[in-house]
Amino acid sequence: MAPPPNIALLQKPHKTDPSKEPKMVADVVSSQPPPDPAAAIAEERSRTNWDLKEMHEFLEGGETKSNLILRLYQSIERDPILQTRPEQFDYNQEEERVLVTRRINQMTKYLETEPYARFRRRLQLMTIIDPSLGIRMLVNLGLFLNCIKGNGTDKQFNYWINSKEGGIAKTLYGCFGMTELGHGSNVAGCETTATFDPETDSFIIDTPHIGATKWWIGGAAYSATHTVCYARLIVKDVDYGVKTFIVPLRDSQHNLLPGIAIGDIGAKLGRQGVDNGWIQFTEVRIPRFFMLQRWCKVDKQGNVTTPPLEQLSYISLLDGRVGMAADSYRIGARFTTIALRYAIGRRQFKQEGAKEESKLLDYTLHQRRLLPYLALTYAAAVGTDRLEHQHEDLLADMDNALAKKDKLLLKKTLRDTKAMFVDSGSLKSTLTWLAADLINECRQSCGGHGYSSYNAFGKTYGDWVVQCTWEGDNNVLGMSAGKTIIKTVQQVLMGKKVKDSTLEFLNDAPTYQKAKKPVLRNAAHVDDIDRVLKAIASLICKTASDLIPISYQSWDSIGPQRVILSKLRCHYYLLETFRDRLEQQVGANSKMRPQLEAIGRLYYVTQILGAFVDEFLKYGVITPEVAKHITVEYPQVLCQQIRPFAVGLTDSFQQPDNIINSLIGKYDGNIYSNYLNTVKDINFSPANVKAPYSEALEDMLNRASIEERERFERSAKAASILSK
Repeated sequence: MAPPPNIALLQKPHKTDPSKEPKMVADVVSSQPPPDPAAAIAEERSRTNWDLKEMHEFLEGGETKSNLILRLYQSIERDPILQTRPEQFDYNQEEERVLVTRRINQMTKYLETEPYARFRRRLQLMTIIDPSLGIRMLVNLGLFLNCIKGNGTDKQFNYWINSKEGGIAKTLYGCFGMTELGHGSNVAGCETTATFDPETDSFIIDTPHIGATKWWIGGAAYSATHTVCYARLIVKDVDYGVKTFIVPLRDSQHNLLPGIAIGDIGAKLGRQGVDNGWIQFTEVRIPRFFMLQRWCKVDKQGNVTTPPLEQLSYISLLDGRVGMAADSYRIGARFTTIALRYAIGRRQFKQEGAKEESKLLDYTLHQRRLLPYLALTYAAAVGTDRLEHQHEDLLADMDNALAKKDKLLLKKTLRDTKAMFVDSGSLKSTLTWLAADLINECRQSCGGHGYSSYNAFGKTYGDWVVQCTWEGDNNVLGMSAGKTIIKTVQQVLMGKKVKDSTLEFLNDAPTYQKAKKPVLRNAAHVDDIDRVLKAIASLICKTASDLIPISYQSWDSIGPQRVILSKLRCHYYLLETFRDRLEQQVGANSKMRPQLEAIGRLYYVTQILGAFVDEFLKYGVITPEVAKHITVEYPQVLCQQIRPFAVGLTDSFQQPDNIINSLIGKYDGNIYSNYLNTVKDINFSPANVKAPYSEALEDMLNRASIEERERFERSAKAASILSK
């Protein structure tokens, strides 16, 4: 049988508009001109008049670090296991854990072959795209090993890290057994017990009740062979508080040891690739020398020695907080890049008289939503780089002081440690909060496409927000930092100056307390970064001074104000660092300088002065005139200055597509073709157009009538029969 004739060919030909003829555009055939977001992004990229590498060096702190990061990006992009793929967004929990474990296996090969500092930077960059990988490795290399280093003797450290090869994640893999089902932030309240038995020279590790079950222990469910267990030291019925112990969990065949009960805590909001578990100990005996005894010592007779420097044992927690602050910068860079590229490539609504729809970023509201977060990311970049160096110097000083028994250096280390707890606590809490807000706002700014898993917002938000909780709940960290600030201001007001500390700016508290005039009195003052720093310092000092009398009665009653002080301390740190780096590294004639000055102003106008305007007004640090200027007029002026250079400012982060890992955020700007083609590649199969649940749909659509399903028992016919 012959095929039917083509009706269209038999019809009379008609004239068509050549502009509407189908033609090849990019990689598809279109019958009308399609949107061209790539051209819009390319045009805006051409406005960049500074060297991107030079700007990247400003953000990273120098050429050496910048080069290292770019080479590591290249290495990750080329590694077949570490590189990202869009289909990974579809993985379920089991598939994600398999992927993360394969990546851990691959990463340990780099750990064995490259300098540790280089590996840690590699791991930090991988954490941007795979937070589950980051936390699983950092629990072992950071928390577990750092706890042994900070709390164990040199011989203990050498045994577990070198002899047992724990330092390269070989033969043993550790987890961090601190938090419990009934205790998280209050580590001193942990209830797992470690009771010394002098007859066997051992400790008995025990979970006395359900609340003492170790909970949220990353890697415990299936991966870890050992844990650092935080438990109450009980010797001769005396409770010496919480100390640290190495407790083996699994044997060489990876089977649980006697007395160890472990399970998976199940699905979470994010980081499904982490096998968080619970642990219960039932009279588990460990040798006495498995207790980490750098600070607290127990001899064979049960004599306990607790030296005065035991507070240094918690220094191991700082590494994670510093890392999370730095992660906030890199995650901010990733998502402001995605959102701003999309905001330029995407057009929506046509203005009166315009030939085409407007770019999203040309709308005032869109600028106000995104550009302040871009400015925050720039400030976070330089601030967290300083924090990393501060942390490295502190650890080096502590090692030297303990090795040489240098009392003066040890005294300095103790002083620096106190400042580091404030700085890392305030930056970790403030920046992780702000990064969560940034991801969410960037997602919403991308409209419906921001909701697609393939554009990275959803998974990353779920993965990210745990940063606000673990290794120090943000509110608890904020209250702790705020308390130290209040006490420091109190000491200064009593005549004791702060020396050799990042908190030295508090020494001006008496001057700020006596000041009658506002620090920022007119609009011109807002452009003076030094004066703005004085305004922040003044607000911190006045607030702290105001809270001193209340603190005598109750620290708890001023918890919210303490958190505000912590946030202000973070912003002072970031702005001070930004100012110093701008002056030290960027010449007056540099093409980068106008952009950086505008970025710096937008940061402090929106994220500091505007965000805390009520507090600045309350304490008379600014005038109502300035308050109106920084909340109504000036932010938009600064946004308009930065707007033409948005692409160049995000390109300066130098994050490649493999790290961006978002279909609408790729460098080439082909938003729609990148998006559609990848979705088709992953999800479309011409040979299989029916879903697994198609049968249920067909049953629904083709279901019989109610009468048929009721066997026509209620029909008129049935009624006529049954009613006789």
